[in-house]
Amino acid sequence: MRVLLLGGTAEGRALAKALYPRIDIVSSLAGRVPDPALPVGPVRIGGFGGAEGLRRWLLDERIDAVVDATHPFAAAMTAHAAQVCGELRIPHLVLARPAWDPGSAIVVESDTEAAEVVAKQSFSRVFLTTGRSGTKAFAHSDAWFLIRAVTQPDPALLPHRHQLVLSRGPYRYDGEFALLREHRIHALVTKNSGGEMTRAKLDAAAALSIPVVMVARPPLPAGVTAVDGVEQAAEWVMRLD
Repeated sequence: MRVLLLGGTAEGRALAKALYPRIDIVSSLAGRVPDPALPVGPVRIGGFGGAEGLRRWLLDERIDAVVDATHPFAAAMTAHAAQVCGELRIPHLVLARPAWDPGSAIVVESDTEAAEVVAKQSFSRVFLTTGRSGTKAFAHSDAWFLIRAVTQPDPALLPHRHQLVLSRGPYRYDGEFALLREHRIHALVTKNSGGEMTRAKLDAAAALSIPVVMVARPPLPAGVTAVDGVEQAAEWVMRLD
């Protein structure tokens, strides 16, 4: 049995390790991050060219099953995989890490809505962790931003007043606490990515009574089978073998 593992996440790497070499897997990474952490086993890097490109690739490579372990906000890839697997009748599973409990956070549906909240609440010093593409909505904001991203955002899409930090998690509580205090942050803007690698910023913000604006996850496509743990995903694949 040949399995396509749509990865690029810690969960994807853990699943590849659990399956390889017993299962013939190929992990696919989008290629947006330079020098990515690679899973064990065969890896392809780059997009498929939309749903039609994915369809051709699955047929050409004689893929028997697909596990989508992409980032919770990789909505386009998740939608394409669900659509194509449904049409080709290929077994398909989404491995979606548990979302964070937003608690007292201000929950919004988009980066644009988050920017509106920042303006409405007059937050003047913001820790922005919505990723490289998430800066666009804040480009014309009057606030000052500490922006953390894995890769360099487009300079034209950055706020006028900002400091950019390029780094990759995991992050620890002590470091996040110190970062928020050092920069006198008034609000944290983040996506509900879930997982433990970047959760420490939420705990530090809570300890410092810093408001959180959280972008909600896009919903999964209707009818998909989903699990929230690597062990469950590995068992699903093994049952197919």
